[in-house]
Amino acid sequence: MGTIVRGGTVVTATDTYRADVLIEGESIAAIGSHIADGAHEIVEAGDAYVFPGGIDPHTHLDMPFGGTVTADDFETGTRAAALGGTTTIVDFALHSRGGSLHDALNTWHEKAAGRACIDYGFHLTIADGRDETMAEIPKIIDEQGVNSFKVFMAYKHVLQVDDETIFKTLQTCAKAGGLVQVHAENGDVIEVTTKQALAAGKTDPKWHALTRPVECEGEATHRAIRLAEIAGAPLYVVHVSSAMAADAIGEGRKRGLAVYGETCPQYLVCDFTDYERPDFEGAKYVLSPPIRDKWNQDVLLRKLKNMELHSFGSDHCSFNLCGQKELGRHDFSKIPNGAPTIEDRLSILYEVGVNRGVLGLNNFVALGSTNPAKFFGLFPRKGTIAVGSDADILVWDPAAVRTISAKTHHMNVDNSVFEGMTVKGSPRYVFSRGRKIADGAAFIGEKGYGRFQKSARFYPLQV
Repeated sequence: MGTIVRGGTVVTATDTYRADVLIEGESIAAIGSHIADGAHEIVEAGDAYVFPGGIDPHTHLDMPFGGTVTADDFETGTRAAALGGTTTIVDFALHSRGGSLHDALNTWHEKAAGRACIDYGFHLTIADGRDETMAEIPKIIDEQGVNSFKVFMAYKHVLQVDDETIFKTLQTCAKAGGLVQVHAENGDVIEVTTKQALAAGKTDPKWHALTRPVECEGEATHRAIRLAEIAGAPLYVVHVSSAMAADAIGEGRKRGLAVYGETCPQYLVCDFTDYERPDFEGAKYVLSPPIRDKWNQDVLLRKLKNMELHSFGSDHCSFNLCGQKELGRHDFSKIPNGAPTIEDRLSILYEVGVNRGVLGLNNFVALGSTNPAKFFGLFPRKGTIAVGSDADILVWDPAAVRTISAKTHHMNVDNSVFEGMTVKGSPRYVFSRGRKIADGAAFIGEKGYGRFQKSARFYPLQV
């Protein structure tokens, strides 16, 4: 016996049509105008959209940072993701200077195995440019199924690497079939501006943003693109927060470069004034790159509409305000960077994109599912509604209204950067590899059901 998702409007990145979808086992077995009931379970979707399950390409679960560890682990984070309509995440495994990429990857496998409620893949960060590190990259791609590697241009003395390491990583990945991701901020400048602010007694959360001006992101994005151009390598710029950085990506693409951009929900909803909230509440918005002036939101949305930005990740990195963000109550540089966003990623994109008439439904699916699947070697197994694909299906109720709040969300954290925002459009049912794991706000899956997904080699995409 299988399951028929009956009569919904099926939406992929390219097509929109009304159909039944038959699930048998873990896969989509048939799509048709009317599939006979037989002995199948029927899920009525006549007033709903049938999307491929969301793919979140940017999460940080069970990650040590800033003297603490993110509040969500692979159980709580993936459960919240499922309730938000996401059926696959790609998390970052952190490499340590002098260490092995294989050891870093094994550490994250141990964090996720037996805990993840949905499927998952990994990226690897690169902490040094040793010959041994570069030699591991092709083996990681071909043998371990990880096709993406992240370099940091910021977080000096912690994660930041030099241009030599970035360039060597780009060259190596270009030959091996890997995609380099970059956190683009000028960490050397930020080191100076931060020290100057603290010396002047400027310690409030807003100085996190004021010491990381938009020019730091713009310059680093330009530099990373030029380095990729010299290396002949593709480049994926994570969490683009500003028009300046997005324009740099557009300029690179006009030169014919395989450069791609990702943005996140916090940059479409929050703005600089949030840092000025009283009673240390501004610390909720301490994340990097920082929240920008509000006018950037319309630019980023337009870039998403025109596919000048190509992917929508959460950058979920959750810390409690009480006991974690408070580490920096008297020193903004000690506030752990990040926000809880994994559960609300798709709802935010739908609200500010689709409901406001900026994005079409096909754009919504491309940004939230299909493009991430293509970038990170999961398509067409993931990221589409097609016969033979995994039955990762999101039945989306476009009329459902909810108000986002830390009191009702399912992330293991005491705050929300979207607190009080009303969104229209929400998951009704979520299927992961054929199994119904969410029914409205009820999680009915199980810890450990998620399975590691190997990524194929990266090939430059036309998006």
